[in-house]
Amino acid sequence: MATTDTTGTMATTGTTGTTGTTDTTGHGNTRAPSAARTTPLRVQILMYEGAEEQDVIGPRDVLGHAERAGAPIRTTLVRPTAPGEVTCFFGTQVTVPAAWEPTEGDLLIVPGGGDQLINDPDVLRDLVRAQEAGVVIAGVCTGTMVLSAAGLTKGRPCTTHHLAKADLAAQGGQVIDARVVDDGNLVTAGGVTSGIDLALWMITREFGAPLAVSVESIMEYERRGVVWRNA
Repeated sequence: MATTDTTGTMATTGTTGTTGTTDTTGHGNTRAPSAARTTPLRVQILMYEGAEEQDVIGPRDVLGHAERAGAPIRTTLVRPTAPGEVTCFFGTQVTVPAAWEPTEGDLLIVPGGGDQLINDPDVLRDLVRAQEAGVVIAGVCTGTMVLSAAGLTKGRPCTTHHLAKADLAAQGGQVIDARVVDDGNLVTAGGVTSGIDLALWMITREFGAPLAVSVESIMEYERRGVVWRNA
């Protein structure tokens, strides 16, 4: 059951009974501009064989436009072990310039796609280590299932592609039916194109709504759906 207040936000209960706040206004209930981040936001996007192209390019495009607009953002494509080339889900070959350093950076984005990372115990351990070091971990689409395999979603509000929600719940995640779910140091998004919405939300959260609106204007895109945040 959900109730709407006069600010345009909703106190809502997710599918597992978790209560949070849902932003239904596009950019409502965001951090005040005076509190916008001034230090560089260091973002890593974790690349691997079979990563879904849109899961990677959507967030990368948003972050790139925000940086071009003047925001202090540094985005790097990284691989788990070393720089090199990866072949994405639909055959796109991408040269990745850097190795992943789990404890460096402020935000790590894990795209969905193949199951390579789910079956890599070293990556799963490093995801835990990264979060413990203060890195915000974000999953796009079935990238959330990688986080689940690492134990990061157990007992926490989260979301993923609609075809994987039952599996996410079975593994202990508190699945929320929202486009983006923000639980502090764990931020997850639904399927494929929702990676764009996740990145726009992170721009809003870290730098304020005006920058996000500017990026939307350049991209001729408006953030879809709702952002559920833990109250």
